[in-house]
Amino acid sequence: MTDAQENQQMMPDQSATDEAMKTKRKKFLTLFAVILIISGILYAIWAIFFHHSVSTDNAYVGAETAQITSMVSGQVAEVLVKDTQLVKKGDVLVRIDNRDAKIQLAQAQAELAKAQRQYKQSQANSSSLNSQVVVRNDEITSAQAQVTKAQADLDNANLELNRRTTLSASGAISKEELSKAQSAVSTAKANLALADATFSQAQSSRKAAESTLAANEALIKGLSDASTPDVLVAKAHVDQALLDLERTVIRAPVDGVVTRRNIQIGQRVAAGSVTMSVVPISSLYVDANFKESQLAKVKTGQSVILHSDLYGDDIAYHGKVQGFSGGTGAAFALIPAQNATGNWIKVVQRLPVRITLDPKELAQHPLRVGLSMQVDIDLASK
Repeated sequence: MTDAQENQQMMPDQSATDEAMKTKRKKFLTLFAVILIISGILYAIWAIFFHHSVSTDNAYVGAETAQITSMVSGQVAEVLVKDTQLVKKGDVLVRIDNRDAKIQLAQAQAELAKAQRQYKQSQANSSSLNSQVVVRNDEITSAQAQVTKAQADLDNANLELNRRTTLSASGAISKEELSKAQSAVSTAKANLALADATFSQAQSSRKAAESTLAANEALIKGLSDASTPDVLVAKAHVDQALLDLERTVIRAPVDGVVTRRNIQIGQRVAAGSVTMSVVPISSLYVDANFKESQLAKVKTGQSVILHSDLYGDDIAYHGKVQGFSGGTGAAFALIPAQNATGNWIKVVQRLPVRITLDPKELAQHPLRVGLSMQVDIDLASK
């Protein structure tokens, strides 16, 4: 058989094979298209009727870290904790040399005792000054009596002088007797002037005593040994000294883990310097950065399921949406984006959402600040 005859026999077989392949390919493409259409319909149904959550893996654990600050200056006498150490609220962390604080307290207490003693002395002075006023009144009464007596003596001396002057003119008495009467008048006048001066001096002394008494009474009127200004100031100094002495012992303000300890024994610390931090691992939260397009149905109080990369998908945490940040991450960046230029490109922004965690679950499976989390918010809850 020639080659031409063989080729003519093979051509019908090849054509039949090609037709079969085309038919199979067409069936496969049709089936694939049907599967795609069904999948699309199912996804649309799921998205519309069954999809009630939003998720992100751009989420990290955070905490309200307590900064341990020294409120007084001094030399560190003792450091009782180390990094990673668990502490309870009230545990002693650091002791600062308290000898200077004790000296300041003793000085303040001495000032308080002095102020109280001065008040009591002022009270005693009031009694003494009141007695002086009474004595000055008696002196005025006595001086008034002396003035009255001196005036009467002067009147009598003038009458006697007038009588003797008349008798002397008639020659009934001698000039010597007239001279004695004149001397008696002069003496009476001098006594009256002296009595008047004594009376004026007694009045001045009484006024001075009354002024001193009034000034002293003004200092203590309506007050007690616990309410005078000097005593109150001294008490404030004592309270400040006691507070400074108490602050030489630095205690943990919360339960947590010690971190970033940067203080050593013998080091001198200044008031306001940070010595370490305490992370409250029992009250951690998660900041989840969701795209703005995901937040349309997210509300405060919705339930959240979280997974940590530390434990994997086997451990699930349950939380609640606490609230939303006041701005996006880009808005609070150190160098905010400048969108006023002509090269502006729209970028999807992310808004931090604060999520609280269950303390019991945190106790069972502890987390640490900065760990990554997978967050799923149930939009159907609440």
